[in-house]
Amino acid sequence: MNKKWWHDKVAYQIYPKSFRDTNGDGIGDLKGVTEKLDYLKDLGIDIIWLSPIYQSPFVDEGYDISDYYQIDEAFGTMEDFDTLLAEAKKRDMHILMDLVINHCSDKHEWFQKALKDPEGEYGDYFYFRKGKDGNPPSNYRSYFGGSAWEKVEGSDYYYLHMFAKEQPDLNWNNEKLLKELYDMINWWLEKGVSGFRIDAIINIKKDPDFESFEPDGLDGLAWVWRMVEKVEGVGELLEDLKKNTFERYDAFTVAEVFNMKENELSQFIGENGHFSTMFDFSAHPVFDKKKKPYGSTAARLEIMKHVLFQSQLKCENVGFMANVLENHDCPRCIDRYLPPYAQNDTGAKMLGTISLLFRGIPFLYQGQEIGMRNCRMESIDDYDDIGTRWEYQTAIEAGATEEEALEACYHSSRDNARTPMQWDDSPNAGFTTGNPWLKTNPNYKEINVKAQLQEEDSILSYYKELVALRRSPEYREIFTYGTFLPVLEDVQGLLAYERRLGDKSIFVFANLSEKEITVRHNVLAGGRILLNNLREIPTGEDEFTLKSCQVIVAL
Repeated sequence: MNKKWWHDKVAYQIYPKSFRDTNGDGIGDLKGVTEKLDYLKDLGIDIIWLSPIYQSPFVDEGYDISDYYQIDEAFGTMEDFDTLLAEAKKRDMHILMDLVINHCSDKHEWFQKALKDPEGEYGDYFYFRKGKDGNPPSNYRSYFGGSAWEKVEGSDYYYLHMFAKEQPDLNWNNEKLLKELYDMINWWLEKGVSGFRIDAIINIKKDPDFESFEPDGLDGLAWVWRMVEKVEGVGELLEDLKKNTFERYDAFTVAEVFNMKENELSQFIGENGHFSTMFDFSAHPVFDKKKKPYGSTAARLEIMKHVLFQSQLKCENVGFMANVLENHDCPRCIDRYLPPYAQNDTGAKMLGTISLLFRGIPFLYQGQEIGMRNCRMESIDDYDDIGTRWEYQTAIEAGATEEEALEACYHSSRDNARTPMQWDDSPNAGFTTGNPWLKTNPNYKEINVKAQLQEEDSILSYYKELVALRRSPEYREIFTYGTFLPVLEDVQGLLAYERRLGDKSIFVFANLSEKEITVRHNVLAGGRILLNNLREIPTGEDEFTLKSCQVIVAL
């Protein structure tokens, strides 16, 4: 494997709207990110991924872009961005932009021109099709619910939107459009960003015939991803994208990829893959509260262990996955992955250790390092997320009470990860002096950065130790390039693995269960513990005992 500059890095996602507001308007801004660079450097962060900061109407929180070359005024100015970029480079830190090129905003100049002439030059930048017998061209259901086709007022045409109707899909078969996109990407790389997180990228390949599928719901529609799974040839588009942009700048790219075909991993993240890495979402379906397919908590944790191990082994000789517990689209990891007995500081530390020491590139999400939690809302009106509002309405129409629908939102809403960052115990958690755009979690009095910086045993203090261990000169190589080997995989409730490089091994042992576990392994006979999330120190020649949610890293 050719070594790349990003292989040994630790990344951190910032959701700018909720990170730090410096002007009191209730919305986080770029100056707020710059203000907190030293905090992130102290945490051990190398790479910062910024969720979209482009000009946008914010129908889908900035993932509907109306101008790719402008910073939205809610976040500041291009001068503010240039300052952030310069200050990050002074600290040897890298900035990633969020690249959203499957779709744009319906307010984008391209689409406004397309509406005036769907058969014209700009009409071909999108997917306009005539309806059939007064109905949409096909029965696709968008990712946010409802038809994926929106009628153009006063005409027979519909346009495709796999997400919200305000997010028309871009036509990747149009060479002029591709040049516009490539020029834009290269413009940002020339400016000095180190790469991109790439949004929903597998959706760019469409079947231009847009044939209907057998309905999979009472609404007579079929999920649009069924078309994505069926269509072939996305790799050709991705290779063209890479060769015309990322490859020229040695840029780091991390892709959000769903619906990838079984044999395509090496094409996506191999030695000459389309991307540097892609997020490992393998454990996410196990904890989907809406589906509940895996039974008891113990069963879910065993399935989680299995799928994570399989993912690690699968990419061992292929490339690097990006290991992630949280992002802007997910509930908080403590609430999502951990059973009630583990929803505490000890469990949070255990979960972080498992993820950060896997083979791959670790990504933290703002607030994960202090154990931020899901936030209960009193009303659906307190939610901002378009997807949550649709799910709530769907639940009500299916016969759920408002209380039941809100409970479902509490467990699954994307807004759980978007509540303001909790910096201290002052009003609004030190995020803003104004009224925050989204409710601040009331638990900020107990869970905040300032308090945890002063506590030796806090989640934040532990994360700093954990990241420092991974990045340390002594162990950096083994945690970056060491192989992954499952250990005692058949022991119920135990998640254990070895990282091995040459003749050196480091072991991670985590007790996922509610009870103590006796581990029959001789790692502590002459070895030493590098990290431990509890005060109790296990000892033993041929076996040792781990308390509930205890994790140790041993050499």
